[in-house]
Amino acid sequence: MDLVRVAALLLCFGVTGVVSNASDHRYKQGDPVPLYANKVGPFHNPSETYRFFDLPFCIPDHVTEKKEALGEVLNGDRLVGAPYKLDFLVDYESELLCKKKLTKGDVAKFRDAVTKDYYFQMYYDDLPIWGFIGKVDKEGKDVSEYKYYLYRHIHFDILYNNDRVVEITVHTDPNSLADLTEDKDIEAEFLYSVKWKETTMPFEKRMEKYSQSSSLPHHLEIHWFSIINSCVTVLLLTGFLATILMRVLKNDFIKYADDEESAEDQEETGWKYIHGDVFRFPKNKSLLAASLGSGTQLFALTVFIFVLALVGVFYPYNRGALFTALVVIYALTSGIAGYTATSFYFQLEGTNWVRNLLLTGCLFCGPLLLTFCFLNTVAVVYSATAALPFGTIVVIVLIWTLVTSPLLVLGGIAGKNNKAEFQAPCRTTKFPREIPLLPWYRRTIPQMAMAGFLPFSAIYIELYYIFASVWGHRIYIIYGILFVVFIILLIVTAFVTVALTYFQLATEDHEWWWRSFLCGGSTGLFVYGYCLYYYFVRSDMSGLLAADQFEIGPERKYHATLVCNREGAAVQDQVESHACILRNREFKVCKGDMDESR
Repeated sequence: MDLVRVAALLLCFGVTGVVSNASDHRYKQGDPVPLYANKVGPFHNPSETYRFFDLPFCIPDHVTEKKEALGEVLNGDRLVGAPYKLDFLVDYESELLCKKKLTKGDVAKFRDAVTKDYYFQMYYDDLPIWGFIGKVDKEGKDVSEYKYYLYRHIHFDILYNNDRVVEITVHTDPNSLADLTEDKDIEAEFLYSVKWKETTMPFEKRMEKYSQSSSLPHHLEIHWFSIINSCVTVLLLTGFLATILMRVLKNDFIKYADDEESAEDQEETGWKYIHGDVFRFPKNKSLLAASLGSGTQLFALTVFIFVLALVGVFYPYNRGALFTALVVIYALTSGIAGYTATSFYFQLEGTNWVRNLLLTGCLFCGPLLLTFCFLNTVAVVYSATAALPFGTIVVIVLIWTLVTSPLLVLGGIAGKNNKAEFQAPCRTTKFPREIPLLPWYRRTIPQMAMAGFLPFSAIYIELYYIFASVWGHRIYIIYGILFVVFIILLIVTAFVTVALTYFQLATEDHEWWWRSFLCGGSTGLFVYGYCLYYYFVRSDMSGLLAADQFEIGPERKYHATLVCNREGAAVQDQVESHACILRNREFKVCKGDMDESR
């Protein structure tokens, strides 16, 4: 038994001495540091990505795939062991990676990738790195005269502080190229170099460079201008509603409270004329209750996501954290949807609460499932990393079956047992009053347009940065400002809906239930319209897969210029533009602005 224990201890110490401790990111000289190749894709379509070894790079004898969390898979990450050997504090000069004969098919693949400006992404000790795989020489005026080259030599510059990796950048040797212009077999030697340098930057600040671009002074000015503009809108709406409630309604409430009998004998006008119809139950009350339940769940999901963001969970390149949180929190908050929908349904004197519960569960998940099936099918056809593996789909189905559905049912049972009777402040007449003919601007569609425009005007500036982050090359980290904008959105939506509901009742239109719901949610239609505008005007996409998912467009060059001006050199900063990743990359706008700034 003692020999077994000794052997176990020796084995543990041996493993510890050989394997680098990637859990706390501390290494000794010569320890292997994990380097994973993630994906490749066209720069102009950042949502269109493929596995790294889909291109005929140097493939190691044994390709090891990194076990990924659910959120990483949903994010399209497919990490595999990279063929480069970047041991801690070990320099390499023109180290041979492999000699490879590129067939005509391989040359065609690489040429097509270079034409589309493909970039690659890797992770070294959880630090992201990017680089282009080649370049196009456009000195000839005709497209047939273009030259296509593949980078064969990659340089890694790594900064370290004591026993930790702090920063890594990658650039290519402009003199080490493989000509891909002609369709013929070629022999290519792939090389790499590694240079280690010491730095005083603390390990805790190594991720700051990836988020600095979102907090540049000119960006913050735009964000604060948006908030001030929204606050002015809120103040105007508050004053407007206060005037209506204080001057128009206060006297009526006092008069009716003092002498209820005499009030009934008086002639009624406007909203008072329909007091016997205003609390009549709406049409399609099961659908309204299900919509209310689903909306309450999504609101709770948004609040929890904001809490996690504000406490620093979603720092830059915490791979898949956001998607994991979305899936888990949505599953755990399904009970809120069941409780809210069933409770409200019983207040409206509904009877078939089981059907209402099923409708609540499918109202959001149903369209989401159809959208996922279409997008995943397109991604499978393209062999893109956005296509989810079968195992991940099974996990999501199990989460929905074992967590979401039971909590939805439990919430529905709780809502049924704690139901409260709907107590209208006045008696409802037996037959509904006829609604008078209203002008066109008093109808549902025009009111929805008015109700959605004001809240959208308060958030559209922030929407641009969110779209550029979700479908582009930026990183969004200003969650505090985003939370303030979210609160302003809620306030403006509530105020506008209350005001329009009052105007509707003042014209003797007592069917306000669905109108108030649609007016409050019409901002989503404006957001969708802005998505189309972003796609056609701001984006620079091509292909069906890119059309399914948006990305940032031609304005990327301007932002890359700002990055270069800030850093003083064309360094890797991912975020604003991959065109500044490579030091030898031709980027005349960036270079010109750098010279001018000096």
